[in-house]
Amino acid sequence: MRVFFTATLVAALSLEIAGHQMKSDTSVLEDSTAIVADQSMTASVTSKDGTTIGYRQLGHGPGLVILHGTAESSHSHIELAEALADTYTIYLPDRRGRGLSGTYGVGYGVAKEVEDLDAILTKTRAHYVFGVSVGAIVSLHAARALPSIQKLAIFEPPFILNRSPSTAFLARYDREIAEGNVPAALVTAMKGSEMGPAFFRAMPHWLMVPLTKHMIAREDRNAKAGDVTMRMLAPTLHYDFQLICESESPLDRFKDIRADLLVLGGTKSPIYLQTSVGTLSKVFPRARRVTFRGLGHEASGNANQRGKPDQVGRELRGFFS
Repeated sequence: MRVFFTATLVAALSLEIAGHQMKSDTSVLEDSTAIVADQSMTASVTSKDGTTIGYRQLGHGPGLVILHGTAESSHSHIELAEALADTYTIYLPDRRGRGLSGTYGVGYGVAKEVEDLDAILTKTRAHYVFGVSVGAIVSLHAARALPSIQKLAIFEPPFILNRSPSTAFLARYDREIAEGNVPAALVTAMKGSEMGPAFFRAMPHWLMVPLTKHMIAREDRNAKAGDVTMRMLAPTLHYDFQLICESESPLDRFKDIRADLLVLGGTKSPIYLQTSVGTLSKVFPRARRVTFRGLGHEASGNANQRGKPDQVGRELRGFFS
């Protein structure tokens, strides 16, 4: 799973420890994405259960849906969309519970997410999908059910396999969210999902919480209308963890996917994500696999979140052409 705030918090830690005035990467990210976001248009579809699913659209050409991961929104891949917009019409949905889209509703699960993607594909007539992290899990389920998906690229779906971290942290995360302690909940989720550098995960919870609180408060102060902040995204982690747990079963069930497949991963990602990518490559022996040397789970995101959208975009362009 992807944890949006890792890069910003690492920067905050470095500066706080050095005793300097912190300048949040979040504000830089807002500046860098605003220009591109202003060039996109927004629209929405109504999913099968009546929920509104909003999305951003930019570019011209065959339709490509980019389905974001955990603690992300439609803003999170704006720079990747811009890199591909000269060749493809890019659709960037806000998955349920955030941004332009409606709430999770009764009976939320993988099936609802597949229905949401189906509604977007039906309206836009897009046939290409790029799923990132939990968005990749949703995309794989969708490719089994929706023949409209002709080509599917996935980046590090966080399936629970034999080398995955324990999900025992979820109870603590849910309790902290229920108590309104968003900084503590985010730290619990990040450490539990093994995101961020090793030295960062080794830091004590009590030290990380006030630094996270500082970062969240700064982001709140700098937020503009339409921004999706970490305070807003924090409760959505519960539902992404739900999707991950619901998808815990042998990956052989995806063998019946008929779409062309590209499997992407990075050498700096946690071992359990690399294991997931390797296992899927065995399930799909004819799928194309690309490993980004020196990149981690954030590779497809915006540059100010340590992403390399141009590099990832080149591989996607080659695959979807």
